Amino acid sequence: MDKLAYFGRFFVKHKYIITLAAFIVIIGFLDENSWARRAGYDQEINNLKKEIAKYRAEYEESTEKLNELTANPEALERIAREKYLMKKPNEDIYVFDN
Repeated sequence: MDKLAYFGRFFVKHKYIITLAAFIVIIGFLDENSWARRAGYDQEINNLKKEIAKYRAEYEESTEKLNELTANPEALERIAREKYLMKKPNEDIYVFDN
């Protein structure tokens, strides 16, 4: 019984600090919109923004190549020769592997 009375006096004496600590624990870690989850969401958003920037740059590069290929038949021939090893009927192709 003495421990229960001690706990009661301690709680009455420090009720505001205990309430504040409980509030911080609930808001900081246990709530659906907790600080820990928000930090994780912010990190995920930053990763997705980096990925968007990477894909945007890749898209712009591909668009430039497409525009070059549609406007310049020599570029189309160069790509066909380099990437697909195509050749003219009277040519020989030598491929060197490093």
